Amino acid sequence: MSRKRVVVTGLSALTPLGGNVTETWDNLLAGKSGIGPITLFDASGFDSRIAGEVKGFDPEAYGVPAKQARRMDRFVQFAVAAGNMLVEHSGLVINDDNAGRVSVILGVGLGGLHTIEVFHSRLVEAGPGKVAPFMIPMLISNIAPGQLAIATGAKGANMVLTSACASGTHAIGAAYTEIVMGRCDACISGGVEATVTPMGISGFTALKALSTAHNDDPEKASRPFDKDRDGFVMGEGAGLLMLESLEHAQARGATIYAEIIGAGSSDDAFHMTAPRDDGEGMIAAMQRAIADAGVSPDVVDHINAHATSTHLGDICETGAVKQVFGERAYQIAISATKSQTGHLLGAAGGVEAVFSVLALHTGYVPGTINYETPDPECDLNCMTDGAKKLDPQYALSNSFGFGGTNGSILFKKFTASLPCRGTTRLPLYTLIGASNGPHSS
Repeated sequence: MSRKRVVVTGLSALTPLGGNVTETWDNLLAGKSGIGPITLFDASGFDSRIAGEVKGFDPEAYGVPAKQARRMDRFVQFAVAAGNMLVEHSGLVINDDNAGRVSVILGVGLGGLHTIEVFHSRLVEAGPGKVAPFMIPMLISNIAPGQLAIATGAKGANMVLTSACASGTHAIGAAYTEIVMGRCDACISGGVEATVTPMGISGFTALKALSTAHNDDPEKASRPFDKDRDGFVMGEGAGLLMLESLEHAQARGATIYAEIIGAGSSDDAFHMTAPRDDGEGMIAAMQRAIADAGVSPDVVDHINAHATSTHLGDICETGAVKQVFGERAYQIAISATKSQTGHLLGAAGGVEAVFSVLALHTGYVPGTINYETPDPECDLNCMTDGAKKLDPQYALSNSFGFGGTNGSILFKKFTASLPCRGTTRLPLYTLIGASNGPHSS
């Protein structure tokens, strides 16, 4: 018995590059940076004073009522806003007839860090009586898929995966598996995060993980694979996909943007924060995704790299790609999109999966900015000349996180042996309608 095929029928994004997927994608291809000075709090006394913020975000503009928004941490607001856009874009009508077959599986790295900071201050300054009853429901990671289910009516499996920077990728892998196994017909999946907060910035700075050399030139700070990289730049946002079984998508005439054909995960079992020098875990995740798809490594022609702009991480990923693909690694178009968005932690895998799908759907592969000084240990085709029309057929999206956790997802340009409705590739500007938020184009 052949297993179910899983396709992508909807996309949404809230990122430092834009308030929806169209604006984000346009700015990504244009080589723009979403990195700037931190505005969400006074960072003047911090060693790292820059971040990739979602600019001008107003949850009400995305269909989140003000009263509800006040009882949500920012990461939950992102989840519901992106989920509302996703459901509209996919055209999937969730009702009493199908709600139990629609799941929500999201990746969240840290959860409600801002809420913890706010109520800890109230506790210390005014005592326990000033801690609001909504504190716990506001900050727990699983409230993001929970609130999204309330907003959309989805009554299938509802869960969150927390695996640091691989959270979004692992969530998509879990959603894919749920559909393959026949446990649901559709699943809202991806990642959300909002940790541009005093504790978030200071904590990662203390780990020596964040860039501190470009506070006066923020757009130059995130520079994956460049010899002079000095750490990652914190980002925030959401990237969601609507996944469906092929049969379900075809039956309702859905537009299909790509197919997900394999997922792989692993752990280094090595160190709390550092990857293995030999990239063993990264290699295993990529190989397992390819093996799960039942294809040869030779078919992969595009990789959205994890590529955080850390010294060791970028070197290890480069070496891992060479181990998986051999000499052909130099022919693969490798995008390091964190150079423009910053590192969205738990949301990174979701946003970069959206980018991978759009690369297949549109034929355009994003570039990598800020690669100015070549690093001989990072010598692959990192698309340093900007975005190009390359028409990739297979795209691998990588995410690697603290704790040695690794995840890879393999997408394929959609083809069907039999004609089906809804597979016509629409112009990109049909992705998001003009009603979806203040940044719609």
